[in-house]
Amino acid sequence: MTTRTEHDFTLIRDALGPLRDREQVAARLLESSLKHSFDPETELDWEAPIEDGKWFWPPELVSLYDTPLWRRMSEEQRMDLARHEAASLASLGIWFEIILMQLLVRHIYDKSLTSNHVRYALTEIADECRHSMMFARMIQKGGAPAYRVPRIYHNLARVLKTVSTTPGSFAATLLGEEILDWMQRLTFPDERVQTLVRGVTRIHVVEEARHVRYAREELRRQMVTAPRWEQEFTRLSCGEAARVFSTCFINPQVYENVGLDRRQALAQVRASGHRREVMQSGAKRLTDFLDDIGVLRGPGRRLWKSSGLLA
Repeated sequence: MTTRTEHDFTLIRDALGPLRDREQVAARLLESSLKHSFDPETELDWEAPIEDGKWFWPPELVSLYDTPLWRRMSEEQRMDLARHEAASLASLGIWFEIILMQLLVRHIYDKSLTSNHVRYALTEIADECRHSMMFARMIQKGGAPAYRVPRIYHNLARVLKTVSTTPGSFAATLLGEEILDWMQRLTFPDERVQTLVRGVTRIHVVEEARHVRYAREELRRQMVTAPRWEQEFTRLSCGEAARVFSTCFINPQVYENVGLDRRQALAQVRASGHRREVMQSGAKRLTDFLDDIGVLRGPGRRLWKSSGLLA
């Protein structure tokens, strides 16, 4: 009788085809990390002044874009809102990355300490440490406050970090990475945007591409090999994570901080067809992938729909 090991990758298939060997994937990601990693402290010019007339976030990605309220706002107020929303998104990114680092440490706790898979996880944790510091410094440079997620979700994340399954951890990782990555890919080539913000998003896009590959490969493996109860729990927890993510995406305090009525702004964001299209477009690559590998099923799929991220 033959026993299947994690290295017998040719025996493991899902709807997307045979899974790649875990060690080979990690080896390629480690090689890429050596060639394409950045130190934001030295790569970016933090002493350069803020550029007059440039945005901190592309206007089309600002939550109120093309709403009646947006059309009544002055250009100065629109740009100020973009500055605050950039700070809110960077704050959300730090929150997610701190959660991610803890989940990665949990994932490798029982793995072979000398494997490429563990070496890459440690490399990714180092990347995320630099990203969190980079985002924090960008917030300070822009002069907007750091925006914490509501306390209820901050504490809910403590529960997530304790009870999350391995596939649930990687599904949550992709949720936190891929939508922001889609927005940042539109941001770093945009010459209307502050040079510093473009530099921050460029670094994040390049390094996050490896993180997404690592998480996707591992989630595929886990959704094939995990017990059925774990797969079902992952579908449910992933849907709840999508609901929380969409709720926390922009802190409502940004509207008050630029002189807008919070309730009116939130109502117009919820009613905005443009905003719905932006969020669903940002999530589409991820939701297509999750659908293909069997994550978007049952009650979890209904939670994804209620989040507004899935059409």
